[in-house]
Amino acid sequence: MISISLQSGSNGNSIYVEAGGVRLLFDAGISGKVAKQRLASRGRDIHACDALIISHDHSDHSRSAGIFHRKFGVPVYMTASVHRSLGGRLGPLGDVRNFAPGDVLRFGDVHVETVPTPHDGLDGVAFVIHHEGKQLGVLTDLGHPFAALPSLLGRLDAVYLESNYDPDMLARGPYPPMLKARIRGPGGHLSNVEAARLVADHGGDRLQWLALSHLSEHNNAPDLAVDTHRQLLGDALPIRAMSRYQVGPILEV
Repeated sequence: MISISLQSGSNGNSIYVEAGGVRLLFDAGISGKVAKQRLASRGRDIHACDALIISHDHSDHSRSAGIFHRKFGVPVYMTASVHRSLGGRLGPLGDVRNFAPGDVLRFGDVHVETVPTPHDGLDGVAFVIHHEGKQLGVLTDLGHPFAALPSLLGRLDAVYLESNYDPDMLARGPYPPMLKARIRGPGGHLSNVEAARLVADHGGDRLQWLALSHLSEHNNAPDLAVDTHRQLLGDALPIRAMSRYQVGPILEV
């Protein structure tokens, strides 16, 4: 199983996962042109993708779903509520396949577990991709360290994990009080410290690498996020911060 972060952050999110001849896109918060170019730079053709799976209705995850569908012929998977909420904003959609949070989506030998989250988006889900006994997590926009996360982390072979903000930077930063409260509240995002503690306390022996994702532009920095995790996890586990502006490396599980 291989994966590529095409972009990760509040300016747009999309992750590509390939396993067993199945090619999946998770979220479409970047332009179709950029997604096509970034996949091509890693030797992949976006027209060959089998599905686009949308995690929730926020625009940094969903805004280009219609473009991906029409330009690249990719079926769109989203919940019925997200579909109704986005409505005409996506333009005409000829092939939408609804799922409910908690469903398992099946693409040949590849199974995608949808994990409901308390994030304040509509019908928010995280994902675990299963193939040949391996499990890859795409865990962003989580809200808070909810009860299902510890056991989930303990069975993953690799994970894209939200590490959105540094608490001190958020407190001192330019955001208005209401937005700061939303980010650190139960429907917001995980901080560097929260994410690192989750992995330190619950990451299993199977974990091969950690890709820090959805970093804030104003309330975090890649080096700071990685250093925070290193303080709790040490140097044995490969840790990378995914970029808000560039395609990431091909990561294999």
